[in-house]
Amino acid sequence: MTNGNHDGNGSGQENVPSRQRRRFPGISSRAYEHPADRSALVALRKLSGFDTVFKALSGLLPERSLRLLFLSDSVRVSDAQFAHLNTMLRDACYILDLEKVPAMYVQQDPKPNAMCIGLDEPIIVVTTGLVELLDEEEMRAVVGHEVGHALSGHSVYRTILLFLTNLALKVAWIPLGNVAIMAIVTALREWFRKSELSADRAGLLVGQDLQASMRGLMKIAGGNHLHEMNVDAFLEQAEEYEAGGDLRDSVLKIMNVLPRSHPFTTVRAAELKKWAATRDYQRIMDGHYPRRDEDADTSVTDSFRQSASAYADDVRSSKDPLMKLVTDIAGGAGDLGGKLRGKFTGQGNGGGTSAGSSDRPSGDE
Repeated sequence: MTNGNHDGNGSGQENVPSRQRRRFPGISSRAYEHPADRSALVALRKLSGFDTVFKALSGLLPERSLRLLFLSDSVRVSDAQFAHLNTMLRDACYILDLEKVPAMYVQQDPKPNAMCIGLDEPIIVVTTGLVELLDEEEMRAVVGHEVGHALSGHSVYRTILLFLTNLALKVAWIPLGNVAIMAIVTALREWFRKSELSADRAGLLVGQDLQASMRGLMKIAGGNHLHEMNVDAFLEQAEEYEAGGDLRDSVLKIMNVLPRSHPFTTVRAAELKKWAATRDYQRIMDGHYPRRDEDADTSVTDSFRQSASAYADDVRSSKDPLMKLVTDIAGGAGDLGGKLRGKFTGQGNGGGTSAGSSDRPSGDE
């Protein structure tokens, strides 16, 4: 349970959370990372010379400039400024056993947002719009989300993604130059969307209040109008988004999400609720989880295998028309042309009667 001291930033202030929650000494980020996120991180950590390469890159990236910018034009969280956020930050680091408390800044911006960036040391930034939007327990989950990014090392790749995105804009006039960079950016965004699901899980481990996490995501989507919103109805939107429409809608979903660094909020809420109901989450809460001192022994092959298995499970259980078609094809469904016509026109199996061409739902998780 959370009580006692956490001296990560040297102040020695007693950590007094508003309620009792479980702490996870020595927890590895692998405990909460999405399989696709985890496999990429394990591979990068195993890469010989990885740290050296990124230290060299740090000379090219505007990290020092960013640090000076936040120091000069934002408010640094401390015992003297935004003290309640400082308490939440120290508490989140205490629960996830992150030894060094990251610097945290509040930036004037009406748009609710938070991020964790930095190559050498992570920096957490939250906007005034977010601080004003969320209550204490909702904000605790967000702070835990960002501390989860820091523990996983996501801040490194987030910084690179920001740098490459800005670089793509600067070289857009060079033939094919922008294409090459945007290909890397697109791949990084796909990874980062999965890393956001990981950090949502970290936020839940810190806050240990699923309803608060749900409310926070719902407020980010619809603003501070809780009396006008309903968590169950919000989650129904995620189900309708996944299952509705035909193949044309599936393609549009892909096109809509490609430029985004974050998954859609309804999808994040549904994914978090699903994870909270798993045995993996319960085992963590019971104190059974991977430890940080075991990270060096992690198998890259096993991590990729788990990632591939997770993607396969997602495809099999998905209600999305495109994913259902992929499942049917993999299962040897007949009349492929008829099914494609039917899916794109929303007319069931397109008139085909071949065995295995029925559009049966794949079942609920």
